Amino acid sequence: MQSKIKIALIGYGKMGQEIEALCKDSEIFEIVSISYKNKDESLDLEGIAKADVALDFTSKDVVLKNIQEVSKLGVNMVVGTTGWSDSLDEVKKIIEKNKIGFIYSPNFSVGVNIFFKMMDNAIKLFAKLPEYDAYGLEIHHKAKKDSPSGTALKIASKIKGLNFTSIRAGRNPGFHEVVFDSEADGITLSHQAYNRVGFAKGALMAAEFIKNKKGVYSFEDIL
Repeated sequence: MQSKIKIALIGYGKMGQEIEALCKDSEIFEIVSISYKNKDESLDLEGIAKADVALDFTSKDVVLKNIQEVSKLGVNMVVGTTGWSDSLDEVKKIIEKNKIGFIYSPNFSVGVNIFFKMMDNAIKLFAKLPEYDAYGLEIHHKAKKDSPSGTALKIASKIKGLNFTSIRAGRNPGFHEVVFDSEADGITLSHQAYNRVGFAKGALMAAEFIKNKKGVYSFEDIL
């Protein structure tokens, strides 16, 4: 019987708890460490060193420090924390120096990443039709800190001059919509997350993918 993939959770918010719940009855994964279970705690470096892969879902304030410390241990990483993309070149140097595997994404939902592929195809078509204008909308629960979200920024990076509106209210786990609008008609592409299960499953899929790899990858490399 193949041994389970040992997971170190870094961050114990809603995503961390969702991943832990999926691992409890899993025949593939087991949790061997949880860091920041309480806000006053620090990295469980001793526990992380025993893991095959560390999954970081923390905040932009600590994620770079976490990457530095975990990579020194030689443990591969999955990072779903957003807000640090400006430091990607610095992170790539850290990963190369410590020779680990690293995979990141602003959104680990399989559905969202299919949505990205659909967006790429739509953008190619609408590039030939200047009569269509594009605008976007994203909605997340009121506790989400970053606005716009990493997903919204990624969508916006694909469409020049895209106007994007962000709403933070209620309990929506994630809604993204792009409309291509003209005087004649409009076409809407959207993705609605119903809960965090899809994100957690995608993060574990990424952990399985990166376990024995070296270098930097994005979630699109899995698809």
